[in-house]
Amino acid sequence: MSTPEFPVGYIVKRYPRYSETFIVNEVLSHERAGADIHIFALRPPNDTHFQDIIARVRAPVHYLPYNKMKLDNWLGMITELTGKLPGLRRHLADNLHHGAREILQAAVLAEQVQRHGIRHLHAHFATYPAEVTRLAALFAGVSYSFTAHAVDIFHESVRTEDLREKFSDAAFTVTVSDYNLDYLQQRLGAIPSTVHRIYNGMDLDQFTWKSPLQRPPEIIAIGRLVEKKGFRDLVDACAILRRKGTPFRCRIIGMGDLREALAQQIIHHGLQDVVELSGPMPQNEIRSRIQSAAVFAAPCVVAADGNRDGLPTVLLEAMALGTPCISTDVTGIPEVILHEQTGYQVPQHDPDALASALEILLQDGQKREDLARRARRLIEEHFDVDRNTALIRQQFSLAAAPVSASAEQNLEMV
Repeated sequence: MSTPEFPVGYIVKRYPRYSETFIVNEVLSHERAGADIHIFALRPPNDTHFQDIIARVRAPVHYLPYNKMKLDNWLGMITELTGKLPGLRRHLADNLHHGAREILQAAVLAEQVQRHGIRHLHAHFATYPAEVTRLAALFAGVSYSFTAHAVDIFHESVRTEDLREKFSDAAFTVTVSDYNLDYLQQRLGAIPSTVHRIYNGMDLDQFTWKSPLQRPPEIIAIGRLVEKKGFRDLVDACAILRRKGTPFRCRIIGMGDLREALAQQIIHHGLQDVVELSGPMPQNEIRSRIQSAAVFAAPCVVAADGNRDGLPTVLLEAMALGTPCISTDVTGIPEVILHEQTGYQVPQHDPDALASALEILLQDGQKREDLARRARRLIEEHFDVDRNTALIRQQFSLAAAPVSASAEQNLEMV
């Protein structure tokens, strides 16, 4: 599959972001194939820690105007950009229902598209990033696409009409699981044939499989400390293991709003000596921790506001590394956790079932080995990042050819 012979713009909400290694992996894979990528961030970073793989990205990063000073000069900036962008003149009046910040960011992005000769824009997440990207594509006269993940389509705040507009106007869209594809079909009534299920990929050369046959009875869980990760159920399951006299230790790695509540839950159950809340760690250290544990727990749930995981990257990483996994039936997870074949699947909000599955894998090394080998084979078949991003690049090339008449007008003005 060919690599686009033109620059492609990647639009994200924040860059870099600790929890979004799947975007970095995608960009790195494009760059290995020779693609010319520009990254555009709608907001500045707000994390205190970042993954070390970010240093390998060669793409320039452009931060679009976000602060109040820039917004105060909104009319002046829009007037100036209107003179450079025929598409902005043509489409501004029909899009004034969008927020002032979104319109300004889209206009500045469109001017950057013109300046750098970018012919296609791709956003990650169907909400704010896809909104700005859609407007910028209109203003610049280029094609756009986006990847829909989880919160951006499941959250209660997502409006169906907004989703339908973005999907119908995009040259193509990607979503990351068959579950998502079915959900979008039901929600939107009909989805274009240009919607593709392409799994988030992994650089499998960075994930060497290691047998879990001989490991200490340690449980590891990784993710933001938020409701949808189900860590409350994990702590309750640990309390059950303690009452049954099962030897174990549990480490939960991450940061988030529920940290204090989880800490109090651990104290309530008297688990301070066996359950530890750890802060964020570099990617290499996380891999080492995963491969030293007997079992990886991802007890995901559908949150009260509808938020849920799509297909957690860290779950895929644990499967690639050789650590047997326990998870739930949320969204796309059953597409990889096939019960008693590639892992254990338990119901949501069921600490007893979770504790039973944990006990089996903590104590049965051969069971761990069998599950881990089958899990690695599944990951190799479906989640190789270079294979999956080649499919995306093919769509970039199809979407951007031929160049639209408005884009040709814009490029002539460079």
